[in-house]
Amino acid sequence: MTGDPNSNGLWAVSAAETFSAPALTDDISVDLAIIGGGFTGTAAALAAAKAGARVCLLEANRIGHGGSGRNVGLVNAGLWLPPDTITAQLGPETGERLSTLLATAPDLVFDLIAEHAIACEPVRSGTLHCAHAPSGLRDLQNRHAQLTARGAPVSLLGDTETASRTGTDAFGGALFDPRAGTIQPLAYNRGLARAAQTAGALIHEATPVQRIAPDGEGWTLSAPGWTIRAGAMIMATNAYHQPFRGAETPPHLLVHFFQAATAPGLAEQVVPGGEGLWDTAPVMTSLRTDAAGRVILGAMGALDHPGGGLHRGWAERKLARLFPHLKGTPFQQVWFGRIAMTPAHLPEIQRLGPNGLAVHGYSGRGIGPGTLFGTRLAEVSLGADPSRLPVAPIAPYRLKAPGLRSTIFETGATALHAVSARF
Repeated sequence: MTGDPNSNGLWAVSAAETFSAPALTDDISVDLAIIGGGFTGTAAALAAAKAGARVCLLEANRIGHGGSGRNVGLVNAGLWLPPDTITAQLGPETGERLSTLLATAPDLVFDLIAEHAIACEPVRSGTLHCAHAPSGLRDLQNRHAQLTARGAPVSLLGDTETASRTGTDAFGGALFDPRAGTIQPLAYNRGLARAAQTAGALIHEATPVQRIAPDGEGWTLSAPGWTIRAGAMIMATNAYHQPFRGAETPPHLLVHFFQAATAPGLAEQVVPGGEGLWDTAPVMTSLRTDAAGRVILGAMGALDHPGGGLHRGWAERKLARLFPHLKGTPFQQVWFGRIAMTPAHLPEIQRLGPNGLAVHGYSGRGIGPGTLFGTRLAEVSLGADPSRLPVAPIAPYRLKAPGLRSTIFETGATALHAVSARF
């Protein structure tokens, strides 16, 4: 399982939500066609179906196969970038609007969970962004100042309170955000799909799109043996895009992230308040627990190459360093997935043609942004004012040497994990 790129690891084992849908078996005509069954695609399908539109979602594998089913499960308010950086890159009006919208994304996620009774272990205890070193603490102080200036209810914790909240003295402080929380990501993704299907959306798994083409004011999509005609189209394939005719591969850098989970019942002294956390290290570490009391440690890196063993060895050492009482504790599940990052580390919407939009590049923040972007994309695709989109659409472009850049990042993460957290 550990090196299987198709494994959803613990999330497949513990998901209370189940979902399945048949492959497409007929030609269909819809108002909106969606390609991709992750957070963005299923949120878009749900919003469109609730609005009364005829909508179909086409997933090449199964709902949650990609990054949405491998996500850490932190429902964050905002992006990795601090708001001043977002504003500097997008301009005052667009940047501030995006930060404001994304600050409300956890509300949207947890409201949908409650509305549709999605069994995904929702815990809204906040998140902790932890300082791995003095430089990290300075970064948190800067973020705290930027966020509070915008009215965010965040607080900066000292080392003593951070140790109490996390269960370890490894961090010099933390930025606490009460707006955030944790969920079981695969269960949430499946729950969105279930809710969309119940509302009338047509969902087809095992239906890879082979070709798309503008058709008058709409689109024609080809799947194995069948044709879909749609008035509008959303491409939400992100880091798990499977190439097909009529569309370029989204221009992003692929970064890998793995997670390792212990047996249940070991989390009593680990993040006792239920917050999710990540640190400020350049090759970051994430940590959380689940409803069964598993400790779940994550970090950058892939597991399907010879260096994968170095990542797993690092995880064992890191767990022991953070929580000495867990030294020697084996991991029961280890799995990994892909993250899509744009050159600016900001999500992008691309205009593919008449009534055709593509979105990608959440940089590991897929839950809140994906749900928000998917909902807004559906609204605009069905006729709402384009100003509803979180960011303005741009023309497609190509990224130079994305594979080489991804390899360089993976090599760096592997080298770091080979030597770090040793005793």
